Amino acid sequence: MKDKLSQRILDLSNPLDPIPTGQPNQIVQLDGVQAVLFDIYGTLFISGSGDISVAGAMDHSEALFASLMAVGLSAKADAGVQGHMSLRERVSIHHGKRKHEGLEYPEVDIRVIWKEVLEELKSNQLLEGPVSEETILLLAVEYECRVNPVWPMPGLKKVLLRLKEAGIQLGIVSNSQFFTPLLFEAFLGASYEEAGFDRALCSWSYECLEAKPSTRLFADVCEALREKDIAPAACLYVGNDMLNDMWPASQLGFKTVLFAGDNRSLRLRENDSRCLGVEPNIVIDDLEKIGVIL
Repeated sequence: MKDKLSQRILDLSNPLDPIPTGQPNQIVQLDGVQAVLFDIYGTLFISGSGDISVAGAMDHSEALFASLMAVGLSAKADAGVQGHMSLRERVSIHHGKRKHEGLEYPEVDIRVIWKEVLEELKSNQLLEGPVSEETILLLAVEYECRVNPVWPMPGLKKVLLRLKEAGIQLGIVSNSQFFTPLLFEAFLGASYEEAGFDRALCSWSYECLEAKPSTRLFADVCEALREKDIAPAACLYVGNDMLNDMWPASQLGFKTVLFAGDNRSLRLRENDSRCLGVEPNIVIDDLEKIGVIL
C-alpha cells in the first residue's frame, strides 16, 4: 500500500520552483554540531499552499469532489461542498475536544477525520460505494495533492547526502500526516530512514496528536538525543516559521536556522508576541547553504 500511495503522490505532482523572499542571508560558522533536525513543509519540500493542509479556510470543494471520484466512489453533485464543510467541522470538533483536555495545540489524525466525513456523506445519501481503509488512505492522498502540491526543495538530495556522509545525525520535527513520510519515497525513491534520518529523532504531529508550536514534539526528540549523548546546543533545527519552528526549538536550547527560501511558506510572525526576542542563529535562502554552516 505504501508503494501505491507513494506512486499516486508522484503521479499527482508537478515540478514547483521556490519563490524568492528577498530575505538577506545571515550566515555564521557553527562548530560542534552533531545533529540536524528539519521541518518538512516549506523547508525540505516546497509547499504549494505554504503548509500542510488540514481543512483550511479556503474552499476546496471541487478538489474534494474530484478526489471522491478518483478513488472510485459515486458522489452526487453536492458531495464536494457538503464534504468540505464536514471536513472543516470535524477537524474543529476534534481540536475542541483536545483543547478541553488541556492541549493548547491539538493535532488530528486525518484518517479518522476522513472516515467520519465519508460516513456522514453516505448517511446523507450523497455518496455510494464501499469505504475501506484503503479508500480512506487514497482519498487523503488524492485530496492533499490537489490542495497542497509539493515538490522537493532544490538541493534536497545533495544536502541530505552531504550531512549523512559527514556523520551528522538527522531528524525531523514536523506538522504532518500519515502521508508526509511517503514524500521521500515518492520523490527520492527511498524511505526517510534510507535517506539518512534516524527514526528515533523523528517526531510527527499526527502520531503525537499535538502540533507545533507545542514543545512536546521537540521534547520527545530531545530525549532521544540525550540517549545518544547529544546536547540540544549541539543540535541544529531548520525551519521556515518563526513561531512553529524557531520559537519552540529555541525554548529547548537548540541552535536554529530560519530557512527563507520560498515566499509561499516563509512565516516571520512579526506581530506575534511569542516571537518577540526570538532570533535565529542563522538565516539562509538556499538549502545547500547548510553545508557552508557546518
